[in-house]
Amino acid sequence: MGGKGDVGDGAFLAFAEPLREGVILARPNRFIMDVDFGDADPVRCHCPAVSRIGGLDLAGRPCLVSDSRNPKRKMPLTVEAFSLQRPGERDKRWIGINQNASNRYVEHFLRAGAFRSMLGPVSQVRREVPLGGSRLDFLVNDDAYLEVKTPLVQIQTEVPAYVPRLPEVPFNSTERAMRHLRELAASLADHERAVILYCLYYDNFGFRYYHGTTYDEVLATVEACRAAGVELWQADFEVCPQGVALKRCYELERW
Repeated sequence: MGGKGDVGDGAFLAFAEPLREGVILARPNRFIMDVDFGDADPVRCHCPAVSRIGGLDLAGRPCLVSDSRNPKRKMPLTVEAFSLQRPGERDKRWIGINQNASNRYVEHFLRAGAFRSMLGPVSQVRREVPLGGSRLDFLVNDDAYLEVKTPLVQIQTEVPAYVPRLPEVPFNSTERAMRHLRELAASLADHERAVILYCLYYDNFGFRYYHGTTYDEVLATVEACRAAGVELWQADFEVCPQGVALKRCYELERW
């Protein structure tokens, strides 16, 4: 071990309690999923993904659901992940969709020393740090800005033919991501490191930028920012009912 991308042993974050398995019936809007647990009426759950999810129709897909145990929440349950496999299959592989929790996961693994291949030893982690007109996710050791992205517009893995797709919808909402890239590049005049970390919560073939209407503009911005020293990294996580594991972290050579 010890090679590039090695995260070491014990890179695991346990949930407060195991997630419950159900089946997604519908996604009435981007904030809601109706879930069948097989033992009572369907339950309306919070969907923590603000975007489309791979352009897929998730009705009929198995899912994992957490319980906030907070009676004040309108929807105490949250869909944390879904599977492209059929409900009756065993040993399912899960695709995590909780974009809201991604920073919490990354902070846990930063403090646990699991991102050594990317940042070396970590002694200090600050959250929500102002930079330009934005607030970036982390400043590590006072010399490395770290911005976390959890892309879900595309699910970059093999999708079985029995999983239906939704009608194509033009997507070009890249302004915020590109602004963060430019501000990170500008920060290098005062800071030693600037990193964009793409977090994928499933077995994937490597992050690639979405081929939307602004694809050429995005690639031009990425190339310019990389030339200025911004680093693009990918972290691969694995979600299971018991928790989240950080499997590997490596610098992207293609995007």
